[in-house]
Amino acid sequence: MLTRNVVVSATTAEKPRKRYPGEAKGFVEEMRFVAMKLHTKEQAKEGEKEVKQPEERPVQRWEPSVDGYLKFLVDSKLVYDTLEGIIDKAPFPSCGVTVVLLSAKSSFFFRFPASVVRSNDKNKVISLMWSASDAEFIDTGLERSEKLAKDLQWFKEQGYTIPEPSSPGVTYAEYLKELSEKDPQAFICHFYNIYFAHSAGGRMIGKKVAEKILDKKELEFYKWDGDLSQLLQNVRDKLNKVAESWTREEKNHCLEETEKSFKYSGDILRLILS
Repeated sequence: MLTRNVVVSATTAEKPRKRYPGEAKGFVEEMRFVAMKLHTKEQAKEGEKEVKQPEERPVQRWEPSVDGYLKFLVDSKLVYDTLEGIIDKAPFPSCGVTVVLLSAKSSFFFRFPASVVRSNDKNKVISLMWSASDAEFIDTGLERSEKLAKDLQWFKEQGYTIPEPSSPGVTYAEYLKELSEKDPQAFICHFYNIYFAHSAGGRMIGKKVAEKILDKKELEFYKWDGDLSQLLQNVRDKLNKVAESWTREEKNHCLEETEKSFKYSGDILRLILS
């Protein structure tokens, strides 16, 4: 009796890896895709969310107040102060142990204090690793803190009382500090959404609110020094570079944080209508 041996290549039996929406263009496109789905149809053509909150209605139907807008600006400044303070932290200790992290595409060198390495404190190592990555995002041109300070000074000169930061801003600022110390992927998600959302929908909101309550005055908050599209592209490139060393699980973790980013930002945006 004749028999035949059939050899099946293992590679042919493997299923192709799932491709995530936007993945071919880089991780920033993945983040954009997830963020767009969390918009309403009125906010973006790719939006899938139903309108539930007042700030999710078309801006044309908003009834903002100067007092509410000031609360929004003050809380926004606290968030940007916190975010930019984290980024501006000195990224490299002056002495210590050099650790080399290797990935499939690149290698990274981090210099940690010897005490941290000996302590085997994972959170401290993660924090310092993130601080080293932070150096990529210093002086991107997207920073808003100084612009907001000028705007608040203008309101003060017009006779308005500048309020103290309220719960939405304080809560978000504390959460960003927490993430920066132990969860770099989640922190990147907030970094991306805060700056990129303000450069898009945030500008449109600022324009409409100014038309209603500020006699169309354009605040510094909505101005950038240089070509905004190029500034955004520079940051996209840096974010994509950072994400190249992440595993698929770490990328997914970052994407899953998007909903929280929208919640915290939405709480602050809602102050305009208070």
